[in-house]
Amino acid sequence: MSSTLPARKLEGMTGPFYRRDHRKADGRLLSLYGHRPHEGPALDELLRPETVPGELRRDPLRNTWAIYAPHRQTRTFQPSSAEDPLAPARPGAPATEIPFEDFEVAIFENRFPSLAANGPAAAPSPWSCGPAHGQCDVVVFSKDEVGSLGSLSEARRVLLIEALIDRYRQLHEAGFAYVLPFENRGSQVGVTLPHPHGQIYAFADVPGPQAAAARAFENGYDLIAAHASWDGAFDVAKDGDLFAFCPPFARFPYETWIMPGVPCSGPWALSASGIHSLARLLAEVPRKLDALFGEAMPYMMSFQAAPRGAEASFQFTAQFFPVLRAAERLKFLASVEQFTGVFTVDVVPEDAAQRLRAL
Repeated sequence: MSSTLPARKLEGMTGPFYRRDHRKADGRLLSLYGHRPHEGPALDELLRPETVPGELRRDPLRNTWAIYAPHRQTRTFQPSSAEDPLAPARPGAPATEIPFEDFEVAIFENRFPSLAANGPAAAPSPWSCGPAHGQCDVVVFSKDEVGSLGSLSEARRVLLIEALIDRYRQLHEAGFAYVLPFENRGSQVGVTLPHPHGQIYAFADVPGPQAAAARAFENGYDLIAAHASWDGAFDVAKDGDLFAFCPPFARFPYETWIMPGVPCSGPWALSASGIHSLARLLAEVPRKLDALFGEAMPYMMSFQAAPRGAEASFQFTAQFFPVLRAAERLKFLASVEQFTGVFTVDVVPEDAAQRLRAL
């Protein structure tokens, strides 16, 4: 049986906002975030189908891990507008994940998760190294079925950041080692639901790339000092104390990072003005990428914040990985990249920065 709590007032870095929690009949948590208290009764909602928790398997040659979650083959794929599972509830319409007629930002546990907090105690197959422990959330930016980070209002992006900070805290307090908010944009990077949204993966262990970055920072690498030494050659934009730049070691054409110019372990460590600057740059970078070739740039964007326990030295960045190298030409991760992990890049980062800076 589902249950809904009254909205509670939270104090964010930018001022008060509200969170209303709703527990679905299948046990999943849905949280509604807003600048005003959310009200209204819950209507019919989509429930999680029977699923088999995913499992982890280790590659002994690469010393890497993979998650196997075959139930995700049945997840919703490119639904019609009338069957949009991320839309607000509509009387007489098919049930959606969000059983309310209005909302600002919604975060809920994924119906088809790769990671599960309550995986089986026993290995589900002889090749498994254990259950894929973790949590997968969906982050819905708006009730509107069309839009993007760049088209949201600044106030909505600020609310989104405050909601992500609140979710970081909840997941860290639940014991998860690494939390990754991200957005995939465009069918070219595998987006299956066109409604503007992102996701959050909470891992029981720190993934390899983030563990390597944490070691580099702990061993003294100073990304802020490195950026300063580049003397603006790779800068794309600046807002307050935050910079957008194409790193000189970029792996994707027009890869762009956003970084505070002061030590910052995660978005939770930003000041109010820093959150507003991040909100503006999260719109400016996609708009510049869209202007490059006169079409919506497909990309992968993630918040790279400190793993739990590594806050003292880790430097927060938001990273955009665009996948067009030229108009209508995708950057494919083909044989060299897939088999060796060594990327071949067709656009020199300083040239990419110059082009984006001029737009």
